[in-house]
Amino acid sequence: MKPGTHPAYRPVVFRDKTADFSFLTRSTLTSDRTVEWEDGNTYPVVDVEISSASHPFYTGTARVLDTAGRVERFERRYGHREGR
Repeated sequence: MKPGTHPAYRPVVFRDKTADFSFLTRSTLTSDRTVEWEDGNTYPVVDVEISSASHPFYTGTARVLDTAGRVERFERRYGHREGR
């Protein structure tokens, strides 16, 4: 890599306040706020709205839409058209 053309890649804490969940990873994002992590070091912190701790897919609260039932209900309501 050429020096001076890429952003700094360093440890950053991502914090999901709704789920009270934080994780340390590496990123190029920057932040003015910092937090002291479990290892005693201070890292920049980025607040996120959704993480794996609060996303419905990962928490098991996602709703599954029954598309086959929707098609059958449409055909019952408006009738099944014969092929063209």
